[in-house]
Amino acid sequence: MTATQHFSFYLMPEFTHIAFSCALEPLRIANLVSGKPLYRWSLLSEDGKTATCSNGSATLVDGGLEAGRKVDRLFLISGTNVKTHTTAKLLAGLRRERAAGTPLGAICSAAYVLARAGFLDNVETALHWAWHDLFTEEFPEVRLVRNVFVAREKIITASGGTAAADLMLHLIGKSHGEDLATEVADQMVYNAVREGTAAQRVSVQSRHGMRNEHLKRAIAMMEEAIESPMSPSLIAEELGISTRQLERLFGRYLNSSPKHYFMELRLNRAQNLLVQSEQSVTEIAMACGFQSTSHFSKVYRSHFGRSPLVQRAKIG
Repeated sequence: MTATQHFSFYLMPEFTHIAFSCALEPLRIANLVSGKPLYRWSLLSEDGKTATCSNGSATLVDGGLEAGRKVDRLFLISGTNVKTHTTAKLLAGLRRERAAGTPLGAICSAAYVLARAGFLDNVETALHWAWHDLFTEEFPEVRLVRNVFVAREKIITASGGTAAADLMLHLIGKSHGEDLATEVADQMVYNAVREGTAAQRVSVQSRHGMRNEHLKRAIAMMEEAIESPMSPSLIAEELGISTRQLERLFGRYLNSSPKHYFMELRLNRAQNLLVQSEQSVTEIAMACGFQSTSHFSKVYRSHFGRSPLVQRAKIG
């Protein structure tokens, strides 16, 4: 008889319910369709009694992160305000688990906790796309990828939401065969199962229904040059086309100009850093390619209707 695998899920305050459900339900369904106790699970939280998710629902749990609990893998699931909920007690508990040899996993923004603990240095890591800007600034040593999940590292990670289901289906297939994983997916009416290498966000070409390689490369160059912006003329030169051709491509497919599109990329990154990080407004301005704080504040206010300081105060 196949040994039952025991997964523990540590639910951080304000964890995302969709990620939790997508992580747990494939295990339950695997037991159901196989007729065997392939998996069992326990739920943990900081107080060992309940965990409240971001939609306000409270979940009863089985205990806290206590020493001596043996499991096949411990997953952290988080959501909004993960920085606030990354406590010294939690980090100490995770270090104890790692020292005991417990395999770890992180879902949604929980990779932040493991990075804070120092576990993800030079580790390929999947993380919800909304947190990528913060990670790039705070944990440059982490090998961040835009995949939906990463399961080939010692610490496995999923980007959140339905990516948790993709990861669990992958683990089920690896342990019990692809036929069972497919049957579980069918029971979930989940007919778009993704490999780990699938990208999290809808690609520009899919979103706008275009397949122009010059435009795709131009946008990739912009995303890589946020801190030191390139001019449209330099981008066009790198692509081997004229600036006028580049302007026409952005106008045709995105109803925008290269300059305006690039500025929106930089401002969106700035907004992410204001919401998620503790960097000063000056540091964020520099990280997003602005040479002065005053110019950054003026452009930011014009675009979002509020100053960077007001933006930060609204989420503080």
